[in-house]
Amino acid sequence: MTATASADAVSDAPFELKAAGFTLPVIKVLDTDVRAITAGLNTKIAEAPQFFRSTPLVVDVSALVDRDASLNFPLLLGMLRGKGLVPVGMSGGDEAWNELAKGMELAILSSGVPRRQPPGQEQGETPRERGGRLITQPVRSGQRVYAPDGDLTVLGPVSSGAEVFADGNVHVYGSLRGRALAGILGDRDARVFCSHLDAELVSVAGIYSVSEDIADELRGRPAQVYLDEGRLRIEALRARP
Repeated sequence: MTATASADAVSDAPFELKAAGFTLPVIKVLDTDVRAITAGLNTKIAEAPQFFRSTPLVVDVSALVDRDASLNFPLLLGMLRGKGLVPVGMSGGDEAWNELAKGMELAILSSGVPRRQPPGQEQGETPRERGGRLITQPVRSGQRVYAPDGDLTVLGPVSSGAEVFADGNVHVYGSLRGRALAGILGDRDARVFCSHLDAELVSVAGIYSVSEDIADELRGRPAQVYLDEGRLRIEALRARP
């Protein structure tokens, strides 16, 4: 006899497993001196303490894989936890690093691959996205909205404490007071556009600036955020004559 699950049995399942579009901050370790890392992290935390409080974090060790110098990884994790951060995974490691991550009960994560520019695209053109997402309602505090494989367009405000992010560009036709992250899979050509800039955090391809980094003359104005030779730029959007 073959057993079949009834609709009632399915509805009484003790859990539901599904995919989710969470984004995690990444700390890329470039030095084996934990004291130097601590000093630099203290400066960052002082700039935006709310952003770092109880924040899950991925440790990227790709810059250390081919180096002879060793990192006291348990000491590093202890320091991060002592700062209120929550290391949840490691990325960029080889087999030896991955074994270390398993021993420290960390997830082993792989980096996303940036989308490639289609051949023959002219300079200044924007590639046609495969997907995208349009949000016509305000994004309230605590909400997180993600657009995979394309741009995210929000036709209203993004409140403080809300987060909007996309594989492509992020467009906010309203006040941007929360967090906006474009190119989260590593697309360095992605941008953030908004009609009223007052963001807690803006990011392109993992490179970010917090509220304190935004110049006063840009606040409350239409603005765009993009990468220029690896550096994050925030500038006003000006209407063409």
